[in-house]
Amino acid sequence: MRDVTVVMTVMVRDEADVISAMLEHHLAQGIDIILVTDNGSVDGTRDILARYGESGRVVVSDYLAHDKNQTAVVSAMASRAATEFGATWVINADADEFFLPTHPATTLKEALRRTPTGIGAFPVPVVNMTGEPAVHGGWANRLTLRDERDEASLLSTVALHAHPSDDVIHVGRADVTVQQGNHGVDIPSIGRPAPEFDIEVQHFPWRTYAQYSTKVMNTGLSYDANPLLNPSPRHHGMRDYRLLRAGLLEDVYLHRHPRSSDDEGFSSDDRVARGLRRLLDEGRAVHPDLLRAAVSQEWVPYDAARRERAAEVAALVVPLVIEEIGASTRWRDLYRGEAARRARAEADAEDLRHELRESLPTRLDARRTRARRLATLPGRVLRFGIRRIGRLLNR
Repeated sequence: MRDVTVVMTVMVRDEADVISAMLEHHLAQGIDIILVTDNGSVDGTRDILARYGESGRVVVSDYLAHDKNQTAVVSAMASRAATEFGATWVINADADEFFLPTHPATTLKEALRRTPTGIGAFPVPVVNMTGEPAVHGGWANRLTLRDERDEASLLSTVALHAHPSDDVIHVGRADVTVQQGNHGVDIPSIGRPAPEFDIEVQHFPWRTYAQYSTKVMNTGLSYDANPLLNPSPRHHGMRDYRLLRAGLLEDVYLHRHPRSSDDEGFSSDDRVARGLRRLLDEGRAVHPDLLRAAVSQEWVPYDAARRERAAEVAALVVPLVIEEIGASTRWRDLYRGEAARRARAEADAEDLRHELRESLPTRLDARRTRARRLATLPGRVLRFGIRRIGRLLNR
């Protein structure tokens, strides 16, 4: 069986509550090297990374500019994965994403070993994980529900216009470019793994309100600091940034969580939590003292009265957010429509220019032939007339 080298890249900022669990999970799944770029964290994330760096399997760099320049930073790491570490496969992840093989009896590395590199790249579906909301504290044992609501329900109930976009796994290549958000690369995809070796991502974006509000603030300020980046009007992070500045984010955060595990549109899946607990129970965690916080059963919940107030606020806010999403969608469709019309007009003009270029030599030859004929017309007429007169005289 062929061997493969799997390298993961991660760009992080203020992810102290999740980064240890994320690293432990992927190291246990067989990832050979994890390249991490810390984006100027101030919450202890950088100290945690330094401890994992001592293992030799986590390589830490720093990028201190808070300008949301994710494409450049991650593309550089993905290139380094190929050139310096000989990556067969590269996974570009976020700190709150946990890649898992869908088959429970295999590992992530084993699934990639069984996947032909000739396919180049392939999309990986992402599912949001949720559960009981908390102010702060442990998260892995709370967030064990897959959010499988259809997009119409998602929009109408919690004002999220879509589930997360697919991530992508790609072969190692020195000059690869990774799109903003890690949702695409400039390597063509011509296939995907066999079903028994398929892979998905479990995404934990709303672990606690303390963590989420910090993430939203960091995202908004980073985009504000970089006018060259233009996030989509539908960008959920920027919309939440506006809600945070309006003092409404905590209510919306609470409203996004199910009231119970029996709510329609959710299904139970505790594979990440079980895997992390198993690492502790079997003594296989690299730094068990750091991992224990994530799987702690201690957290600060919200009481029923606070959730009721949040529901009342959300009843007013959600319709406004839906209206904003609709307006931005209409703007996008109008822009795309105008762009499509311009593209069609340009294509028609180019077709006409091509037709003229192709037919011009033939038209010129026809004109030259006609001109020659016209130039000799008087002589032909005179000769015809003489022959005609001669025939009449000889009768």
